[in-house]
Amino acid sequence: MPPGPRPTGPRDTLDRFRGCLLGLAVADALGSPFEGLDAYGIYSAFGSARRIVARPPVAALTYTDDTQMTIAVAETLLRDGRVDPDRLMAAFVENYDPGRGYGQGARRVLEAAGTGGDWRELSRSQFPGGSLGNGAAMRVAPVGLAFRHDPDRVMDEARLSALPTHQHPVGIEGAQLIALAVALASRAESFDRAAFYAELLARSATDESRYQLTVAAALAPTDSPAGLGSSIRADRSVVTAIACFVADPQSYEGAVARAIGLGDDTDTVAAMAGAISGAYLGAGAVPERLLVLLEDGPKGRAYIDGLARQLATNRFNSASGSAALARGWQ
Repeated sequence: MPPGPRPTGPRDTLDRFRGCLLGLAVADALGSPFEGLDAYGIYSAFGSARRIVARPPVAALTYTDDTQMTIAVAETLLRDGRVDPDRLMAAFVENYDPGRGYGQGARRVLEAAGTGGDWRELSRSQFPGGSLGNGAAMRVAPVGLAFRHDPDRVMDEARLSALPTHQHPVGIEGAQLIALAVALASRAESFDRAAFYAELLARSATDESRYQLTVAAALAPTDSPAGLGSSIRADRSVVTAIACFVADPQSYEGAVARAIGLGDDTDTVAAMAGAISGAYLGAGAVPERLLVLLEDGPKGRAYIDGLARQLATNRFNSASGSAALARGWQ
């Protein structure tokens, strides 16, 4: 399949970084009111997902734990230049607001860390084999941005970013796939669907994710990704979010609407799809009418924009490895 048309407008590094983080926060907040509803329930009560994105049925867009933990990852990278799981956990605790919709498992780990408990053992033991949920994937976008020139570093730092809460290989690989997708999207000057999936498959190690990616790569642009699943399992929702972007790479609104319309874990699937789409299309693709609705308190819209600007100007790595990362994309 030949590369698609290039997005219009300026898309420099700063534009991509701002698009990624603001796109994630807006999509997270857009999807939040519908979490737990199925596709039929959303359509019956609110109309089509495209209508929801065009005219959100809320007066303000309030982000969830997805964005709050993403903020902590970005802050840690800016402070340390890398991911240290212990210091990242400290940032999670500092940012923690239980009213943001944290899952029970994450709450137990964060509250244990906040009170001096053994959060490492709790993270290992509360789920057999570790959590295979999408909680590490939903927050990993800053890693993909920071190390986008070096795919090996992207994969390693994403793994480290998952460890405070996710130790199952599926949960870890979910974070790695979203980070790599963000890195790829943030560098692409035109979109090549086959090359995009090939890069992700080449780095995927778990049978679960490889199967899902193979199925997603065979979908036509008009096919629904619903069969991939949109539950909290990382192998299902992560690849679904990627597929939502791939189905509509030239439209932030289209990718996010597709994610919300699937139902179930709507905020997280939308956040991941929005991060990838924003990294590809830039901040200009995130509608101003949605940005102005996004909360702007102490760590709201302006703060997130500031984190993106700092990440864009921070020299985390050189351009070494960029040829491998960009293969088939330019």
